[in-house]
Amino acid sequence: METPFVFGKIASDKNFTNRKTELNQLILNFTSLVNTILISPRRWGKSSLVIKAAEEAQKKDKSLRFCFIDIYNVRSEEQFYQLLAQEILRASSSKIEGLMENAKKFMGHFIPRISFSPDSSNEFSLGLDWQEVKKQPDDILNLAENIAKEKKLKFIICIDEFQNISGFEDPLALQKKMRSHWQKHKNTSYCLYGSKRHMLMEVFASPSMPFYKFGDIRFLQKIDKEEWIPFLKKRFSETGKKIGNNNALFITNLAECHPYYIQQLAQQVWLRTETECNSEIVIAAHESLVMQLSLLFQSLTDELSNTQINFLKAILSEATQLSSKKTLQEFRLGTSANILRIKQALLNKEIIDIQGNVVSFLDPIYKYWLKNYFFKI
Repeated sequence: METPFVFGKIASDKNFTNRKTELNQLILNFTSLVNTILISPRRWGKSSLVIKAAEEAQKKDKSLRFCFIDIYNVRSEEQFYQLLAQEILRASSSKIEGLMENAKKFMGHFIPRISFSPDSSNEFSLGLDWQEVKKQPDDILNLAENIAKEKKLKFIICIDEFQNISGFEDPLALQKKMRSHWQKHKNTSYCLYGSKRHMLMEVFASPSMPFYKFGDIRFLQKIDKEEWIPFLKKRFSETGKKIGNNNALFITNLAECHPYYIQQLAQQVWLRTETECNSEIVIAAHESLVMQLSLLFQSLTDELSNTQINFLKAILSEATQLSSKKTLQEFRLGTSANILRIKQALLNKEIIDIQGNVVSFLDPIYKYWLKNYFFKI
């Protein structure tokens, strides 16, 4: 029997957990061509939400075309332009003839090289002369808008891990070029999303940056416990198994409402359940998951400095004044100025998140492992 829980890939159809408010707002933004910035930690379901909203928006407006771009592994402006142009062309037509026509008409200046996969009718790769693109990137930055106007379409360009442009050679210059063109588009809007809150806030919330006030900024929150309980019960029931409210809540609490880990832990519980789940099964599944990830967690911890490890211990010990003399001495954190450097380093490593004065772990299973196996608090 196929497991009813999905993690590590896009959650769709029955696997998509109810996010009514966020979904409706995103659909409204898409159909109204409102630029959207979506921010949340990794594995909280951003991509699943964007794709689900795109599907629903297209049902409402048949002229919408969605272009999905993930720049997680894109390391240069050249690669970015090539991927952007390639995916816009892919979204512009479902037929090879239409794609070739659009490439010739709207990118003829660059004389693009297009090669098709012999195994698939719609798989292709695009080659561009970087020297020509570098001289005049306008045609690529305006490509979706130009096709949309000509074909009476509307484009939504969805770019995942947008903060990665900060690793390009001259990210500020690129942002200026993008903003100068994209803000003029009337038939194209942009959904820019990523997982590093502090980097994205610098790009979109700083008055000195080109993308300041570019669109509607949305912070994706964890799904409420009240949403998870009926979801878990329904998925168990659909496969002939039972889980009660208490144990569904138990799974949710152990995973701290983290979407990825709830699905993963629920899968482990489901596999261990013959007919009806009980708390012993949940505990065993949770411990198994922790042990399964322990080598990864050990490796991650080994890469941290002593003061960074001590800082994590202070958080787990619920130290309230992290910069106080007492806390600095008790946990050997150095000076109060060092706290800022430690926080920034752990933010960059995506181990912690900071909202106001609240410091929290991004990974609830790593948090549990540290507390119960590493520090044994």
